[in-house]
Amino acid sequence: MKQGLYVHIPFCKQICHYCDFNKVLVKNQPVDTYVSALLTEGRLRLRGNTYHSNTIYIGGGTPTALSANQLDQLFTNLHKAGISWDEASEVTLEVNPDGVTTEQLKVVRAHGINRLSVGVQTFDTTLLETIGRTHSVADVHALLEKARGLGFNNISIDLMYALPGQTEDSWLQTVDRAIELQPDHISAYGLKIEPKTQFHNWQKSGQIIAMDQDDEADLYELLINKLEKAGYFQYEISNFAKSGKESRHNLLYWENESYLALGAGAHGYVEHERYQNIGPIPHYLKAIENEELPTRKVDRISKNEQMEEEMFLGLRLRKGVSQANFDRKYEVTMQSVYGEAIERLLRDELVEWNDDCLRLTERGQLLGNEVFAQFLLPKDEEAIR
Repeated sequence: MKQGLYVHIPFCKQICHYCDFNKVLVKNQPVDTYVSALLTEGRLRLRGNTYHSNTIYIGGGTPTALSANQLDQLFTNLHKAGISWDEASEVTLEVNPDGVTTEQLKVVRAHGINRLSVGVQTFDTTLLETIGRTHSVADVHALLEKARGLGFNNISIDLMYALPGQTEDSWLQTVDRAIELQPDHISAYGLKIEPKTQFHNWQKSGQIIAMDQDDEADLYELLINKLEKAGYFQYEISNFAKSGKESRHNLLYWENESYLALGAGAHGYVEHERYQNIGPIPHYLKAIENEELPTRKVDRISKNEQMEEEMFLGLRLRKGVSQANFDRKYEVTMQSVYGEAIERLLRDELVEWNDDCLRLTERGQLLGNEVFAQFLLPKDEEAIR
């Protein structure tokens, strides 16, 4: 069985205008106490057992807001908690292009971190300022050169489209610049203006206007075409990779596998239960201080919900959902559960069969939410609160 680990580092040196993740400015925060708390939470969750991770993802926030010594202690603490990984594991660290030191990279490389996810977002200098990023285009080039020189050979970059004021030309230039850097993996997400963000405040006051959905879809199609021609395979709706460089950790999510999660506001999925940790850092630390699990909410996922998620998540993948795997996993056939919905979607040319797998068509990718809604089933179990 595959299993992963997500660790949330909620500290940032600068808050981006679009970000609604659980995060705070790092200045004057109890970072050392938080890193120690992750050890305690790991021990509480594992209850003396060991946990081998096929994949690990250190996200945020900005993990590289931690010093080299704090990063060293973080990975030491994970080992002390009973968590292990090896050379075959994929271990990813999120980084921002600016402010990452050679010492930090050497420390994480020594601990077996073998993949970097770099928050680039855009190569348009004006748009970088608009979205609240502090790095420059030159910082991106310098980081990738430094990382490759230290032996990192699996580097992903994140891009964003449908940004306020973004033009088609600007987006095409960003995609071209990304391709020139030859990262191993590219993630690209359309902007969603979320509550409790600066962008949301500006939208309410009329300072920014969300991009028209048709225009956003045009940028997405341009992205797909450009990356395909450049040798990047689209293996998921928003993710593209060179051969063998797919994000194995994210595949755990989309293939509905288990993953442990540690940290304030982190979400995990273990033994058919999804749990969410307490978000505010002081409350999280208080629970840990009392030797209590910092869990805010647990939902037991019923069989119907598991099957729904298998379809929602699996259809995000370009390969789609294997009928044989579905039948084996849930001991019912996909056709007996979803036969009518599948027939409707086939008629509308939103899904197609590719050998054993049901997958979205190109049109279906653009109308994904409409497709996913067809796989909702009646609820058959109460949530655990």
